[in-house]
Amino acid sequence: MGMRDVVFPSGSVFLVTGAAGFIGSNICEALIDMGCRVRALDNLSTGRLGNIKTLLSSALFEFVEGDITESEVCLHACRGVTYVLHQAALGSVPRSMEFPLIYESNNIAGTANMMDAALRQGVKRFVYASSSSVYGDSAELPKIEGREGAELSPYALTKKINEEYASLYTRVFGLPCIGLRYFNVFGRRQDPNSQYSAVIPKFIAALKRGERVEFYGDGTQSRDFTYIDNVIEANLKACLAGKEADGKAFNIAFGQRFTLLEMYGLMCSLLGLEREPRFMPERPGDVKHSLADISRARTLLGYDPSYDFESGFRAALEWYNDNWS
Repeated sequence: MGMRDVVFPSGSVFLVTGAAGFIGSNICEALIDMGCRVRALDNLSTGRLGNIKTLLSSALFEFVEGDITESEVCLHACRGVTYVLHQAALGSVPRSMEFPLIYESNNIAGTANMMDAALRQGVKRFVYASSSSVYGDSAELPKIEGREGAELSPYALTKKINEEYASLYTRVFGLPCIGLRYFNVFGRRQDPNSQYSAVIPKFIAALKRGERVEFYGDGTQSRDFTYIDNVIEANLKACLAGKEADGKAFNIAFGQRFTLLEMYGLMCSLLGLEREPRFMPERPGDVKHSLADISRARTLLGYDPSYDFESGFRAALEWYNDNWS
């Protein structure tokens, strides 16, 4: 996983927020496998205890059920912590179009609460999840940090404001913050059953149920699909990056794009299926094309993703075959 060179100082303690979610649970698992101490925070609104059930018996793992919108919870969670890996947020562009104010309190106020608690408790570095959605209506490809367009959804706006807070907390208050702009993350434990599910688990679930897959739009929209292990690597390396990374946000992807039709074709061939998709109207807020320039993350974080789309996709498919009927 390009991670052999990742070694944390003895006695390091990690706080992972959103720890029972898809990305958070995978980060927790990687840290426990490395022998690190992990405190996990989640309010279980979208996360599932089942995602971390194998970790609950570990002496290195502590689970706290609590909400990032409550400042006392954040202060308690950050006590004695070396690094915060902040993944807790409400995801989904379409859901944010329906309920913008819920995103305000969770993603903006919740993240500010966590940063403030981390500052007060003397945390060494605050690494947080941002999103490729901050590029908004910019048509430029590849996406390069510092060349963003206007946001197209409340979700994207919350992530952009998180980055502004992180810059401020780094410059003005001295809390070293690093943002990771995830591009279409996929992999084990990503739930296919929510109406707001990400496209890959949703497609896999539909195919396995014998249903036709639904495309919003004509299927030519493209994405830089990013396997979960690349995201884990970025989080851990961000903790150890040099000072020049502080206050910045970085593209986290593989740097390769596929259209939804190409991705679907690969999925069908790996599953040995042939099924015509159904085309639906485009969704408001969706970005048409996405491709990351990851050179800044390579240079300043030492990020060197090992999984391209196809190798990650094969690993993910294997997991779904073993874990979802």
